[in-house]
Amino acid sequence: MNKDFLDLAFSYAEQAYGDNEVPIGAVIVRNNEVISYGFNKKEGENSVLGHAELIAIAEAEKKLGNWRLEECDMYVTLDPCPMCASAIKQARIKNVYSALNNADFNNLSLILEIFSTDRVNSSVNFVSNLDIERSKRILSDFFKKQRNK
Repeated sequence: MNKDFLDLAFSYAEQAYGDNEVPIGAVIVRNNEVISYGFNKKEGENSVLGHAELIAIAEAEKKLGNWRLEECDMYVTLDPCPMCASAIKQARIKNVYSALNNADFNNLSLILEIFSTDRVNSSVNFVSNLDIERSKRILSDFFKKQRNK
């Protein structure tokens, strides 16, 4: 785990915040080099697929010319949703480092099941709650701003 990469994911979360998107950022790293990033764009792209993790995966696939991201790690500012967890698993990303557990217990249960099963591909090493206060702060500020509109 490299804190610099998590800090970079937060910089993309701040960009999402500035674009009036839920502030989540993701960075994909291979051999200690950033190969792609993403931040939420659901509202701007009017697409349910505009999740930070999916955008980062798509960019990494383009850059590497391969959908198999086997030697890659992902740094993300909030635990992935089950859709993103499935994409991470299918892309064969090795490690996921998350700043904060999603508050929804069902979400956590589902992603742990997705990541831990090795019936399809290998399991994903998943570490969460690496920067709890920072992630809570940006999310809380964003949703306060939304309520006060």
